[in-house]
Amino acid sequence: MDGTGSTRRRFIGGAAAVAATAGTAALGGPAAAAAPRTGPTGAGRARGSAAPAVAVLGGGVAGLTAAHELAERGFRVTVYEKKAPGGKARSMDVPGSARGGRKPLPGEHGFRFIPGFYRNLPDTLRRIPFPGNANGCHGNLVASTEVMLARIGHEDIRLPFRSVGKPPPLLTPDALRRALTGFLDAFGNIPVHETAYFVSRLLVWLTSCDERRTGQWERTPWWEFIRAARMSPNYQRLLAIGITRNIVATKAEVASTKTVSTCIEAFLFNALGRGADGEPDRVLDAPTNEAWIDPWVAHLRSLGVTFEIGSAVRDLRIAGGRITEAVLQDPSGAKRSVTADHFVSAMPVEHARTTWNAQVRAADPQLARCDKLQTDWMTGIQFYLTEPTPILHGHVNHIDSPWSITSVGQAQYWSKRDFRADYGDGAAADCLSVDVSEWDKPGILYGKTAKQCTREEVAREVWAQMKAGLNDTGRTVLSDAKIHSWFLDPAVEIGGPRPVNDEQLLIHPTGTWHNRPSARTAIPNLFLCGDYVATDIDLATMEGANASARAAVNALLDETGSRAGRCTITPLYRAPELELPRADDAIRHGLGLPNAFDLG
Repeated sequence: MDGTGSTRRRFIGGAAAVAATAGTAALGGPAAAAAPRTGPTGAGRARGSAAPAVAVLGGGVAGLTAAHELAERGFRVTVYEKKAPGGKARSMDVPGSARGGRKPLPGEHGFRFIPGFYRNLPDTLRRIPFPGNANGCHGNLVASTEVMLARIGHEDIRLPFRSVGKPPPLLTPDALRRALTGFLDAFGNIPVHETAYFVSRLLVWLTSCDERRTGQWERTPWWEFIRAARMSPNYQRLLAIGITRNIVATKAEVASTKTVSTCIEAFLFNALGRGADGEPDRVLDAPTNEAWIDPWVAHLRSLGVTFEIGSAVRDLRIAGGRITEAVLQDPSGAKRSVTADHFVSAMPVEHARTTWNAQVRAADPQLARCDKLQTDWMTGIQFYLTEPTPILHGHVNHIDSPWSITSVGQAQYWSKRDFRADYGDGAAADCLSVDVSEWDKPGILYGKTAKQCTREEVAREVWAQMKAGLNDTGRTVLSDAKIHSWFLDPAVEIGGPRPVNDEQLLIHPTGTWHNRPSARTAIPNLFLCGDYVATDIDLATMEGANASARAAVNALLDETGSRAGRCTITPLYRAPELELPRADDAIRHGLGLPNAFDLG
């Protein structure tokens, strides 16, 4: 079967349904524009040898963003990074894979995904020069056009995934109800009354005031909010478990409704053309380091940023109420101290909090609350194939896979690259990049959790789970014979008694928001940034890391009394049409009443 005839797959015009059902009222207000960018220079900009020195501890997206903003404002910046610039966002060479003058095969922690509702990270991308691109590295973004929910033993769902092409009509609650119902109809196999109920719950969220969101809904699990326990298995699988485990990387039974709904709201407005930088699903047109990280590092060096790679931060020492030095340790175990006027901690939370000793924690209680933040494993594996294997021009959510797998065929986007000619040994022609979000449930091949498997068993199990969802239609989508090789993130150490993952992901069970710190600490020369620091996106993302770094730099500028322009921080889009119902809900919330759309 060629996959286009009488299979169990179907292509449904989800985005078209949104456009068709959004209503026909007069157009609402335009999308909220980003605040005008204030230039980094000014009479207060520090220059020359007198410029304050800043130690940026961590070279991931947060650390590089902080370094970028500080260097543009004349600070002397040194980035200290344990592994390599880019952190979890970087791509990496597969050892020993290059032949005949080609580059090594590109591996990575996990595939890059840059939604259109990101606004701060795209601004940074535009400011990183890239040869031939007027918009810098932003010009290396390529839009996907579709998404698939691959089911095991069920009909797969293939949807267009793009904006509707023009600003939608006025977004009244009734128009939103029709738009959401039209989109969810595309999922199929969910009873009509359950779809209507789910839409009503989203309307509750969309019209909830901020106080209710950060209070009631932050403490309510997503599973409970959408009443999943009383619904059909398809409702539970598609709308409860699938959304949380594969996107937010946490379990529906404990995931914060605030976090999940914030993500859904952002995607919804993005699809409706409101307040977006671009299409809902964008990827890079080359391996991440080629398209983004390497040009970024080169640009930062041109601005005077110094990089020291290979040592881990072990401690921050405090005296007189200020951080006086950071203690670093190299791979041999040797320790040394580095000093600076200011310190920006840009490490992931599981590493940052190990550097906060008792005195540092005593100086700022919010640091101790970070111990309550939880991380989990969401780690990538790449399969290199001997033939181009187009599955979908977008991401595949293997929604029934025990290990909560998502995947994307990358080489199809690398139009300026010839994969076979440019990478590896000349035999690999494609790269299928896969994220594994569940490492604690048994698989279908060995009956073991991913943490219990060897690296070889993980590769075989992931491949088997993908085949179970894609090869169940009478057509062989994935063929064992096409596997050239695979690469599993080296941060993962498994197969022994104590599995280790050095690069984990913040997850969002209920209550997480209240334990996330601000960028500014009570220690006047210590600032925090990273995807765990509180930002309005409320999700561990590159956008959150970028926005938090901007907040950290602004706090540093305020502390030093600098007259340099502050970093622009663009918030998530808010539909002006919903401000009135939100204001009404603020009154109801203050009176102890439920949201007007909350019928239980």
